[in-house]
Amino acid sequence: MSAATGPSGSGPAVAGLLLAAGGGRRLGGRPKALLPAGPAGRPLVERAAGVLRAAGCAPVHVVLGAAEEAVRAGARLAGCVPVSNPDWESGMGSSLRAGLASLEPTAAAAVVVLLVDQPRVGPAAVARVVAAYAAGGAELAAATYDGVRGHPVLLGRPRWPEAAAGATGDRGARDVLASAARRGELALVECGDVAAPDDVDTPADLALLDEPRAGWH
Repeated sequence: MSAATGPSGSGPAVAGLLLAAGGGRRLGGRPKALLPAGPAGRPLVERAAGVLRAAGCAPVHVVLGAAEEAVRAGARLAGCVPVSNPDWESGMGSSLRAGLASLEPTAAAAVVVLLVDQPRVGPAAVARVVAAYAAGGAELAAATYDGVRGHPVLLGRPRWPEAAAGATGDRGARDVLASAARRGELALVECGDVAAPDDVDTPADLALLDEPRAGWH
């Protein structure tokens, strides 16, 4: 299958995959996708999908699970493809598998995976990871923050089956990335100067959502 080109026509198309199915157990059962973010209080899923689109990813698929109907009704996801994950309660792995399966029919040569609950990761970090892939042809790439691996991560299409096979429970692409790192096959892209990997996991973390420019560094 020949790779399609991206929006600029200068390289292979890189899709965006947003994992947004979590139920927010440590937030008292508040689905993370619907958390109000920024001055306008728009759903967090809306902002995160916008990050992928602003970085040039296309298509952008958004995996939904907890409160899916409410997310579809309340979030503006025009230009994105919602993907249902009925097994979302089993953990992130099922969302990654569902997302990769949904992208199989597309012409994307690679996919950038972003988590909905990291509002301080913005287009600059995503674009940096994509640029590393486009420049070096690495099939696997990951952002790092002061040398610590985090998200977003990029998976070249040839590695999708391996990533899906290892995605169980709350383990997404962790195993395939760790294995690649040991073999020197993982491109690490420092993003600590343009983003931060803070997760919104507990009520104390909700303050991250009030930062006026959170997610748009």
